[in-house]
Amino acid sequence: MVGQGDDTQNSRETIERASAVAYDTSKPRDPSLLNDIEGAEKLFLAGRRDREAELVSAVRFFLEFLRGFESFEFTEPCVTVFGSSRFDERHHFYRLARDMGAALARAGYAVMTGGGPGLMEAANRGAKDAGGLSLGCNITLPREQKPNPYLDKFIQFEHFFVRKVMLVKYSSAFIVMPGGFGTLDEAFEVATLIQTGKLERFPIVGLGGNFWTQLRKFARETLLTSGVISEKDIEFVHPVDTVEQAMAVVRSVR
Repeated sequence: MVGQGDDTQNSRETIERASAVAYDTSKPRDPSLLNDIEGAEKLFLAGRRDREAELVSAVRFFLEFLRGFESFEFTEPCVTVFGSSRFDERHHFYRLARDMGAALARAGYAVMTGGGPGLMEAANRGAKDAGGLSLGCNITLPREQKPNPYLDKFIQFEHFFVRKVMLVKYSSAFIVMPGGFGTLDEAFEVATLIQTGKLERFPIVGLGGNFWTQLRKFARETLLTSGVISEKDIEFVHPVDTVEQAMAVVRSVR
């Protein structure tokens, strides 16, 4: 029969082995002590594995967080801009996101995005144009999402959930530009954290005019009337049409 002390010793030994694998001491260590493993998140989510494999993943999560904390040292207040990667610079939403990034930078805010192309690039570009700090949390995808060229600092993440934490952690307001599943996931994550009291009630600004009309209609006519959210939950998101209106909301909490 295995006692509690034996189990603790086994766990300690397993963690040590997991750490050795995660650190991969056969290779030079980078400053953050983290070696990226492409496909690690997919492997982790594939199903149950043995304890050592799970602990290897846990150590990698910690090291990925650590790299983020090491990389993002700045003093400016920060606003995160979410938005689709699929709009190019010819689109109205790209120009709107670029103007938003510039306005935030001129007001003294660092601008953080997911670090990719499209509206993320536009917001970073606007911040860079205006002389502000431009930050990105890029994600490794099967179809590679390259960091956009307008970033002062960026981190390349393997795990979506680590990236989302970093996008939320440093910011005191969130601008949600038009986007698809990823953008909605990020926006609802922030709304859920505020709803459950895990995050201060920082403003969520929905910038994009009519793009958000049907979603707000669904929230009010289906979610609210079904009783799964409350009236105050709907008030988490401030719909606006212009950069000036968005800045007024952002400044209200500074």
